[in-house]
Amino acid sequence: MRHGKKINHLGRQTAHRKSMLANMACSLIEHKRINTTVAKAKALKQFVEPMITKSKEDTTHNRRIVMSRLRQKEAVAELFRDVAAKVADRPGGYTRIIKLGNRLGDNADMAMIELVDYNEIYNAGKAKKKTTRRSRRGGSKTETPAAPVVEPKATNDEEE
Repeated sequence: MRHGKKINHLGRQTAHRKSMLANMACSLIEHKRINTTVAKAKALKQFVEPMITKSKEDTTHNRRIVMSRLRQKEAVAELFRDVAAKVADRPGGYTRIIKLGNRLGDNADMAMIELVDYNEIYNAGKAKKKTTRRSRRGGSKTETPAAPVVEPKATNDEEE
C-alpha cells in the first residue's frame, strides 16, 4: 500500500535526490529546457514550480529560501532577474513536459521539460487568452452608430 506517499523517491537516498533535483533545476533555469526521464521530469516540475512562484516577489526572504534549495548563486540570480520577469503575469504552470520516446540503451521513457514562456514555436501562433471565461448576461450591448439618413433632394418642380 502507498497511503500518503506523495514523493517519488527515484530510487535514491534523500541527500542524493535533493542534490540531483537542485542540479537539474539549475540546468533548467540556465538552459530553459533539458532532456531527462519522465519520472525525473515530473519530480523536477514539483521541485521547481514553487521556486518560480517565489521568484515573482523579489524579497530577501524569498531569495534565501530559493538559495537554500538551489545552492547556486548564478542560477538564483537568473531566476529572479530573467525568468521572474517573463512569468510575472502567469498564474502557474511554468513548465511543460513533452514525451520523446524511449532511450536506446535501457528503453527508459524520455521527456523534455522546458519553461513555457521561453518556447517561441508554441507561443508564436497563439493569441492572448481572455482572462475570464464567464459570459456577461444582461449586460448593455454597444450599438454601432447608424449611417446618417440622407433625404432625397427636392427637384425644381417641387420647389415652385
